[in-house]
Amino acid sequence: METTTILYRPVGPKELALIAESGYQEFPSRLPEQPIFYPVLNEEYATQIARDWNAKDPQTGAGYVTRFRVRSSYLAQFEIHQVGARLHQEYWIPADRLVEFNQEIVGPIEVIAEFSPETKTP
Repeated sequence: METTTILYRPVGPKELALIAESGYQEFPSRLPEQPIFYPVLNEEYATQIARDWNAKDPQTGAGYVTRFRVRSSYLAQFEIHQVGARLHQEYWIPADRLVEFNQEIVGPIEVIAEFSPETKTP
């Protein structure tokens, strides 16, 4: 059995709808102004983004945390980037490699949390 790594991705309603259209099997293509796909390494970081940014953005109005597994052997070619505190770690996947990345997802993409503008920060 191949080893997998659990990753998380905070998303808004539009991205979640596209994930649902795929049967929860893949992430949608990036927009031209989005050259990088950023899956994060822990649920706490993903929650911060979904709750504190996505849900409070008037254009999105909601934030969701997704969880998924990727083959660890595939991820080994990418560096982990720390973009703030120790908690803020993510992979930077070039947008032109997202189709390839999606093929390395094992199992479904799960929605594990939902936030709205009314969600209280603990």
